[in-house]
Amino acid sequence: MAEKKEDFSKISYVFGIMSIVFAFFTPLAGLILGIIGFVQSKKQKTNLSKKAKKLNTIGIILSAILFIITIAVTLYFTIKGVNSFPSFPLK
Repeated sequence: MAEKKEDFSKISYVFGIMSIVFAFFTPLAGLILGIIGFVQSKKQKTNLSKKAKKLNTIGIILSAILFIITIAVTLYFTIKGVNSFPSFPLK
């Protein structure tokens, strides 16, 4: 029997687009989708999979940068908020 070769290039292309979109709303989800799409794009050597690899790389980089910025902003406001509390216990 002949083996059926699956085409992952379309799936990888969609994951690339989704990773870029999700990078702006939930960077962790964009990072995960970008990595999954990148792995799927390496399974094929078509023209579409080359485009998908570029999209997934852009999505991974955007997601990583925005995820780090989100963590930094969260830590900054957390530290500012904790420092604004009065000393405990109150007398």
